[in-house]
Amino acid sequence: MTAFYVAAGLMHFVRPRMYLKIMPPWLPYPKELNLLCGFAEILLGLLVQVAGLKVLATWGLVALLVAVFPANIHMLRLGQEGTGIPKWVLFLRLPLQGVLIYWAISVGSSVA
Repeated sequence: MTAFYVAAGLMHFVRPRMYLKIMPPWLPYPKELNLLCGFAEILLGLLVQVAGLKVLATWGLVALLVAVFPANIHMLRLGQEGTGIPKWVLFLRLPLQGVLIYWAISVGSSVA
């Protein structure tokens, strides 16, 4: 989980235009929000490894996944023309968010 979120978070800094393109236009300060999301993914992904902060970190990831869900919906609305990704892949991405939330909760509730 740590590798997944650290890698995803780093992409916000490496390829910011990709994330800015899918950000809903009604959100203020898109550049800053993109960097904040990237930083949060990296930090929370690392904190999952800290025993005393694991539960807090995984619930932070759940909150982040819920917070970015509007961007997934916006991506679907843009379709392939706006994203370069086939619409069926964008549609399948929506339930993937639930899988990621389940994964975070599972990790946060594990004893190890």
